[in-house]
Amino acid sequence: MGRFARRQFLIATGVLLAAPLAAEAQPAGKVYRIGFLRRTSPEPAAWEAFRQALRDLGYSETQNVVIEQRYAHGASDRLPGLAADLVRLKMDVIVVDGMPTAVAVKAATTSIPVVFVLGVDPVSYGLVASLARPGGNFTGLTMAVGYELAGKRLELLKGTVPNLSRLAVLGNPTSSVTGPFLRDAERAARALGVEFQAFEAASPEDLASVYSAMMRWSADGLNTLNDAMFFSQRQRIVELAAKNRLPAMYPETEFVQAGGLMSYGPDFDYLFRRAASYVDKILKGAKPADLPVEQPTKFELAINLKTARALGLTVPPSILLRADSVIE
Repeated sequence: MGRFARRQFLIATGVLLAAPLAAEAQPAGKVYRIGFLRRTSPEPAAWEAFRQALRDLGYSETQNVVIEQRYAHGASDRLPGLAADLVRLKMDVIVVDGMPTAVAVKAATTSIPVVFVLGVDPVSYGLVASLARPGGNFTGLTMAVGYELAGKRLELLKGTVPNLSRLAVLGNPTSSVTGPFLRDAERAARALGVEFQAFEAASPEDLASVYSAMMRWSADGLNTLNDAMFFSQRQRIVELAAKNRLPAMYPETEFVQAGGLMSYGPDFDYLFRRAASYVDKILKGAKPADLPVEQPTKFELAINLKTARALGLTVPPSILLRADSVIE
């Protein structure tokens, strides 16, 4: 058999060595349906990280997978309707961001597999029985948010702002995860001898008055907690901090890219890439109940030196050397 004829034979029989191994393991002609639900607005970097990871695993949106995206744009009251819509469309698996989104999906289905990406204590929310043995239709990845992470954020901020003594912490009272975040931040502040005061913003309209209240309290530092509304309003939050000359630590790199001073937290793009591996396992037959919840091992420190200079701050070399991303 000649070289050309042999190649045509291999293509026809489906055994060409270049064929993706992941694709070979999938039923021929099967088109999977994946729901992608977030409480935030669309976030291109995380979305593309998830899509690319799926492509690396042999999935193609033009051949064997359809992804239905839904976003609440920071409005938690929209989540139940968006979750019900994805359930109605009979997804094979649904990927969600944090706990409020996961809880909304749990109310809509107990059978469709669900992968959460930014979990915060999923056991206390009743989503899994334990991290090692989830036991239901939920599994995924946590942000490992806790006292240690809150302490690290405050330690980095205080190292950059040596005279930090009064820390304002911005939280959203409508978010179910604000309470645990606040408790962890308060413990961290107490351990470092920093006075602590919580401030609440339930909507974008509250932000200006909340910052005014921080300044009346004479805050000399700010820690913004993880929240979908805050993330959607990150440009305004950063601008208000600059206007009030308030050095701030944020939970996500995107705040620093928007002009914020610094951020420290899990690498979200990495978590969304890892979520694709959970989706792949589930589509190949694994049960969420048997897939342990994963905690992150990769954290990112981002610093905006332009913002530091505008605030009259000099970031110590010891902190700069630890930074994964530095904006000049």
